[in-house]
Amino acid sequence: MTAQPTQTLAQMADEVLRTADGREKTALAHKHAATWRAAREAGTPLEIGTATPPMQPARPDRPELLDPRDVPQRKPGSPEGRNAILHAIAHIELNAVDLHWDIIARFTHVPFPLGFYDDWVKSADEEAKHFNLMCDRLEALGSYYGALPAHAGMWRAAQDTAEDIMGRLAVVPMVLEARGLDVTPGMIKLFKQAKDHETVAAMDVIYSEEVAHVAYGSKWFHFLCGRENLDPKEAFHRLVRQYFHSTLRPPFNAEKRAEAGIPPDFYWPLATA
Repeated sequence: MTAQPTQTLAQMADEVLRTADGREKTALAHKHAATWRAAREAGTPLEIGTATPPMQPARPDRPELLDPRDVPQRKPGSPEGRNAILHAIAHIELNAVDLHWDIIARFTHVPFPLGFYDDWVKSADEEAKHFNLMCDRLEALGSYYGALPAHAGMWRAAQDTAEDIMGRLAVVPMVLEARGLDVTPGMIKLFKQAKDHETVAAMDVIYSEEVAHVAYGSKWFHFLCGRENLDPKEAFHRLVRQYFHSTLRPPFNAEKRAEAGIPPDFYWPLATA
C-alpha cells in the first residue's frame, strides 16, 4: 500500500509558485499534477488544505521584464521576429502555469466541488507542457527563454483579483486566455509560411488545448453566478470593466469562443470599434 503524500494540494500549488527556474517550475507542476490525478483515480483524493501563496511568483533572473510599451517590436516575417513570437508565447505560458496554480492555492476558502481542482490542475499541467514546447523550439532555433526582454504586466490581473474569485475567472481565462484563441491562428499561419513544421505542430497542440482552459473559466464563472443568483453577462461586464485595464480588441475568434462557452454578447459590448 503506497503512502499518501504529506502535502496538500494547496501546498503543492504554493511550492510551484515559489520555484523560480522555468524548467524546474514546470517539472514540479507535472509531478504534482500526476500526484493529484493518481489520488483521484484511486478514489483517495488529496486534502485541498490551505496556503499563503506569494503575491508575486518566483521568476528566473532573465528575461528582463519591461513595461509593455518598451518591449522591442520585431518584423514577424524575419527569423528574429519569429523567435520573438516564440519567446513571447513561452513567457505567456510560464505566467499561465503560475496563474492556474495560484487559483488553486489562493481561493481555498471558497467552497468548490473537486471538479474545480481537477480542471485547474489539468490546465496547469498543460500550460507547463506548452512552456516546454516553446522552450524546445527556441533552443532548436539557437535561442532560449530569457534571451529577450518580456512583458512585465502579465501578473497584474492576478494581483488585482487576488481577493475576488469571480474577477479572476472573468479576466484571466475569459479575457486573457480567450485573446489567445483570437491571435494564435495568425501566428500558426506565419510559421506555416516559413515552413517551420515543428513549431506549427507545437502551436497546434497549444491552440487545441487552450479552448478547454477558457471553457473551464466560463464553466466555473457560471457556477458561481448560479450560486449567487447573478446574471452571468451583467456580472462579466461589470468585473471586466473593474479589473481589465484596457478594452477588448477585435477581430474575435467567434467559433472557438463559442466552443469555450463565451457568446458574442459577452465580449462585443466591451470591445473597441
